[in-house]
Amino acid sequence: MVKTICGIDVGMKGSLSFYDGTELMCYEMPTFERNKTHRLDGHRIAEILKINQPDHVWVEQVNAFGMGATSAYNFGYGCGLIEGVLSSIGIPFSFVTPQVWKKAMQCPVNKDGARARATQLFPDYAHNWSLKRQDGVAEAAIISLYGFSK
Repeated sequence: MVKTICGIDVGMKGSLSFYDGTELMCYEMPTFERNKTHRLDGHRIAEILKINQPDHVWVEQVNAFGMGATSAYNFGYGCGLIEGVLSSIGIPFSFVTPQVWKKAMQCPVNKDGARARATQLFPDYAHNWSLKRQDGVAEAAIISLYGFSK
């Protein structure tokens, strides 16, 4: 039986990636603008999850340390929204810290290092993170591979 694992790099520039041992599907984090503020689009996140039907989701567990109050609030709001969407759909999920998955996947800490490591692991899919701002896509792809190995 083939399993599909989703890796999520949380945040406005994050991503959802789905890996089944052969194919990798990547989605930049869907957002919308309300009152000149960007928010994660929970409805679209739910649609993406329903379309790809992962067996398990691995969510990067990060904190808002060092952020200003507004940024920390928005970040926490987004993390809670993702957890709420997963819970409401009924998809099993786990959290993994960057320290754990990066060590296990031999991924450098810096963002460009994540893009380079994702390219080593998924050379046929490197077009998904070819831009510097797409480091979240690369990280979500590696998180999905980390989850697949569990």
